[in-house]
Amino acid sequence: AMGISRDTRHKHRKTGGRRNIHQKKRKFEMGRPSALCKLGPKRVRPVRCRGGNMKYRALRIDHGNFSWGSEHCAKRVRILDVVYNATSNELVRTKTLTKNSIVQVDAQPFKQWYLKKYGVDLGKKGKGDKHKDAAKEGEEPEKKSGHVIAKLKGRAAKQKLEPLIEDQFQSGRLLAAIASRPGQSGHCDGYILEGEELTFYKKKLEKKKKA
Repeated sequence: AMGISRDTRHKHRKTGGRRNIHQKKRKFEMGRPSALCKLGPKRVRPVRCRGGNMKYRALRIDHGNFSWGSEHCAKRVRILDVVYNATSNELVRTKTLTKNSIVQVDAQPFKQWYLKKYGVDLGKKGKGDKHKDAAKEGEEPEKKSGHVIAKLKGRAAKQKLEPLIEDQFQSGRLLAAIASRPGQSGHCDGYILEGEELTFYKKKLEKKKKA
């Protein structure tokens, strides 16, 4: 049967000569069609592999664990959109999730975590007292002991957040890179872009917008 085969018998010799094919295709040379995992409600299929091992073929997925490296914090968040892929723009258009795709993820879980740890609401514009703004909006502000308030202030004083990341929190979407292989592991996990990597991809996206 015609299938995807990873053998080299069908290739020409280095000198350009043809090879005589003296054996059939072997099972261990088999390949499978690519998963091309899309953005959508979770759909994962198990695949039995050589040695009885299993692969988990994610065909559609919309959530994943993303870590915020500088803050040592990981959250399960919703993947909202695919914005860049170095391989091809076709993969962006079709919202295909591959390793190292650049995606936009929901910032809310990270925002809540930051508020709890530093007492700072990242969604608010302006550097004014963000604690008071939060208190005004909510009818009943959460009661905190003096010790807790002092602890949060101490943490916030030492904390420095990248302006580019802060801007993203305003929009409610963070740029992230996928680090797992959804078609192999069935998971779509990754990390929030920071530092030079974030600047690099921001430039790429700006260039794409202009084109």
